[in-house]
Amino acid sequence: MVNHSPSRTVVTETPARAGNGYLMAFVGLAVGGLGVFMLTRGLPLYGVPLMLAGLFVMAGLYMLNPNQAAALTLFGAYTGSDRGAGLRWANPLAIKKRVSLRDRNLNAPVLKVNDQRGNPIEIACVVVWRVRDTAQALFQVDDYEGYVRVQAEAAIRHLAACYAYDHADEVDDGEVTLRGGQDAVAQALRAELQARFADAGVDVLDAKISHLAYAPEIAQVMLRRQQAEAIVGARAKIVQGAVGMVEAALRGLSERDIVVLDDERRAAMVSNLLVVLCSDRETQPVVNTGTLYT
Repeated sequence: MVNHSPSRTVVTETPARAGNGYLMAFVGLAVGGLGVFMLTRGLPLYGVPLMLAGLFVMAGLYMLNPNQAAALTLFGAYTGSDRGAGLRWANPLAIKKRVSLRDRNLNAPVLKVNDQRGNPIEIACVVVWRVRDTAQALFQVDDYEGYVRVQAEAAIRHLAACYAYDHADEVDDGEVTLRGGQDAVAQALRAELQARFADAGVDVLDAKISHLAYAPEIAQVMLRRQQAEAIVGARAKIVQGAVGMVEAALRGLSERDIVVLDDERRAAMVSNLLVVLCSDRETQPVVNTGTLYT
């Protein structure tokens, strides 16, 4: 189907007038053989045209593999696409351009872009795609394979600018990031690619980020930041557990009347227990030969 507009001609796929190649091969051989028979009988007036007709019929044969199509054009006009597998036949004067309908993988190169916060990052993706409309793939864009590669890179750059690489201290944990929200990011990437590929008659089957990292110039700084956050989180967990253990120890001493502690001795015991429990090194006991107050 061809739709004319003031800017350009939009071509969409329509079925081609193609038939069974085996039947037409038999017809071509039969007509050509009859022409040879006429020549052997001394009737070139009938034999030559029949031989030429047989060759003309045989010229329309072509082969299509499974998941392969052929777009037919006659004197520059699109006449339809044939998706039948096996030996096929169409107008011998038509040009047959084969197009693969199989699933294809696009391993996009690693791109250096800036995320939503302006941090330089490296990102790449893997896209699974296939041709949906053969007419659009061949006649709407100059080179649909190159078109897919270029538009995939553009989509990755746009996606990276819409999301932050990771959560910041002041950002709510519900924010979708490139590293944390992989499913949401993959869905957004697929929608972005499909919108860009639609003009070329290409469907996006799957899209996933295959490489994600900070750029080398800030990778060490971000690594130290992540290590610091991990240390702070671990310390907070240790202190929280130590406070609970000290509280339980003081409660047990008080309930069993093992020792009576005034405020100063209680403070000293709490301090010593916290030092022992929160220290990242082995603590060395100090024997006090006097009293707590001397």
